[in-house]
Amino acid sequence: MVAETVFRVRGLTKVYEMVEVRVRALRGVDLDLYSGELVVLLGPSGSGKSTLLNILGGLDTASDGSVSYHDIELTRASDRELTKYRRFHVGFVFQFYNLISSLTAIENVAAVTEIARNPMKPAEALELVGLGDRLHHFPAQLSGGQQQRVAIARAVAKNPSVLLCDEPTGALDSSTGIVVLEALERANRELGTTTVVITHNADIAGMADRVMYLSNGL
Repeated sequence: MVAETVFRVRGLTKVYEMVEVRVRALRGVDLDLYSGELVVLLGPSGSGKSTLLNILGGLDTASDGSVSYHDIELTRASDRELTKYRRFHVGFVFQFYNLISSLTAIENVAAVTEIARNPMKPAEALELVGLGDRLHHFPAQLSGGQQQRVAIARAVAKNPSVLLCDEPTGALDSSTGIVVLEALERANRELGTTTVVITHNADIAGMADRVMYLSNGL
């Protein structure tokens, strides 16, 4: 059975215009991403990984080329359409957890599920990432790895079809990072979410369906 194409990227170019300088972050990238796969993006700093992820997630816009998500042409979408796309289709996990310190783990997750179309129960999302016994702990009572797993639970609780993760283990030591990556893998396998992870942690390469390398925007 051929997997459904979720993203189709052709000739993707991104140029940042700065004072007297033009920075070409992406230089004609072509790629397809398929339903349910776990893809790892590797490459040196400045290779365009985060720029690519941000365009896939509707957080940034392309300078040239096309990006389609199913039948939605993201490169032609309005701001309102991109906001709707991010809200209902995409979950984000970043290097920094951005949890609300005054809310417990379950309340942090619930804050997102209240605006989702078909959310998971917050407790189920936390159970999925191995934090079923930490529902009522505040961020200050959790380790860095546990806080990142709350952030993952918050992202997957929306039941997104796409999960985009930019250096989710960047602020963690290697052993804690592996636990976080295993939580992402579990979410990918159990929910069937198309997952793209930028990481310098080589351990996840063995978990991935595909590993892609970017160098100098290509």
